[in-house]
Amino acid sequence: MPTDAVLRELLVRQLDAWLPAALHRSRRATLALAYAGADAGGADAALRVVGEHADRLRGFRLTVLVLAAGDETLPARLGAVEATLPAEVAVHVVPGDPARLPVALKAAGAAGAPLLTLAHGAAPTPALLAAARSGRPADLLLATAPGAPLRPALDAAGFPLVAEVDLLTAPVPQGSGDDEGLRLAFATGSDRSLQAFKDALWAVGGATGVRYRDPADPQGRAVDVAPEADPGPLARELLAELARRGPRTVTELRRFALTSTLYRAADATRALTGLLDAGVVARDPGHGKLGGDVLVSAAEPAGPAA
Repeated sequence: MPTDAVLRELLVRQLDAWLPAALHRSRRATLALAYAGADAGGADAALRVVGEHADRLRGFRLTVLVLAAGDETLPARLGAVEATLPAEVAVHVVPGDPARLPVALKAAGAAGAPLLTLAHGAAPTPALLAAARSGRPADLLLATAPGAPLRPALDAAGFPLVAEVDLLTAPVPQGSGDDEGLRLAFATGSDRSLQAFKDALWAVGGATGVRYRDPADPQGRAVDVAPEADPGPLARELLAELARRGPRTVTELRRFALTSTLYRAADATRALTGLLDAGVVARDPGHGKLGGDVLVSAAEPAGPAA
């Protein structure tokens, strides 16, 4: 499915950003990939990314856990890639679905060191989320069918930063029950990791025909994917935020975009520029660079003509 291709590319890009940071922070780390009745092709791609960093793994221990059921060719496929990896990388293929992830992570000694987890098709149970949260730091990619929000469960599990997005192949009104695609959440404690995820999100997907939808958008609009996102939908979300909370600085609105929408901080600056040009919002001071300390508020409606 096109959504699986997007998820695989997101995993590859996130791993490529995560692994150097993990190498810098610790002498050991764990990559956990758990699939519930889904194509585990992303595991092959992930191991190839690890191989690209082979020259930096000396003196480091990377454990790769792959949990999957029903893919009889997976051990042979991964074995072929594993044979090209340095001795510092240990790959363990564990039969079973993501429900076994807590036990597998405990056996691997993943707690207390960098941990990147992909759980595809997994129910976000407290046990699974607690296991994924046991890394220091911990990053989690969670993919389920479109439906109930994932953010509340991830907040309850202690992830400080969460992003949610629906990956749609046939966009329909949200809540209709006819969605075709995935709901994807990324949970982390790192602004840098969240920004890397958002950058990857907007760099992939367009060529596959997949469109995105922000689960927080009450109108459930599907948006096209491009490296430079259409600022219109974000502009509406920024206006709604100003209506809810009153005047906000540019820094606060950029952070709102990063942490509460499917957009990036840089997208907020472009959206605000458009709103200012249209006279929909006002700024203080009224002129100069649109810096982080500039205060933005909804523009006062024009009074009746004299």
